Amino acid sequence: MTRRAATFVLLLTALSLAAPWLAPYQASQAFRDFLHAPPMRPYLQGLGLPVVHPVVLADRLEQRFDTDRTRALPLPWFVAAGDPPVFLLGADNFGRDVLSRLLYGARTSVGLALFATLGAVVIGALAGAWAGFRGGWVDDLVMRVADFVLILPVIYVVLVLRSVLPLVLPASTVFLLVAGIFVAVGWPFVARGVRAIVAAERDREYVQAARSLGASPLRILLHHLIPACSGHLVIQATLLLPGFILAEATLSFVGLGFPEPVASWGTMLAEAGNYNAVARFPWTLTPAIAIFAIVLATNLVAAPDRES
Repeated sequence: MTRRAATFVLLLTALSLAAPWLAPYQASQAFRDFLHAPPMRPYLQGLGLPVVHPVVLADRLEQRFDTDRTRALPLPWFVAAGDPPVFLLGADNFGRDVLSRLLYGARTSVGLALFATLGAVVIGALAGAWAGFRGGWVDDLVMRVADFVLILPVIYVVLVLRSVLPLVLPASTVFLLVAGIFVAVGWPFVARGVRAIVAAERDREYVQAARSLGASPLRILLHHLIPACSGHLVIQATLLLPGFILAEATLSFVGLGFPEPVASWGTMLAEAGNYNAVARFPWTLTPAIAIFAIVLATNLVAAPDRES
């Protein structure tokens, strides 16, 4: 089960890195005549590749489109220059392809969550391992700090910490600041479990053998005790990852995350944050479906490990 969780995290990493090659258009590319264009359903034409019928603007005031069934266009990755755009998941209120922004948004949202998860796992593993190995006042200090963070309502802490920072910041600065906030609230979840494992393992025979051979405490931690926590670390990573994705979406939705025109799942949902948009253009909720799918998948991957 641990291997399956690690494979899932690697697949998400590959998805976030491959977004520029998978997206048919640039995330900020706008087609002014296709504001809120509906999704185009692909179908097979003979034995060839799937094609779609393009849509044409029928009423600009009502933003109503009609399907032109006299023409057939290839999928967006194969559309020739000058042809109408192809929107497999529709277009947003600026005429940008939802599929492209969804993929670029995965690069932003999932990439941020993965970066923060890695930081929380590394810091939590080191802090928890040192506390469990040393014991005494070091153990008490690290665990009291971890307990203090754990009793705080995490999402409110994240909102408060982000709101006290300047609202207008470059996207790269927002990435690092939000990731730092996520690491600060996430490492105690890792540290407590690692501390318990290390405290139970530090007097085992293989650790005593390493000491008798002259291994330093740092070497014992890095080469023996922390590897013993690998299963716990992978599971904690799969549990932190969806929480960080939801937290980023929440921050961007309320205007405290990434600014426009940066594509993230939270900024995409902010554009669909009213009843009129959801009722008339339901395809703008595609990022919510993506978030739900990842949260569900990560919990299903980690659930068997928690039960075992």
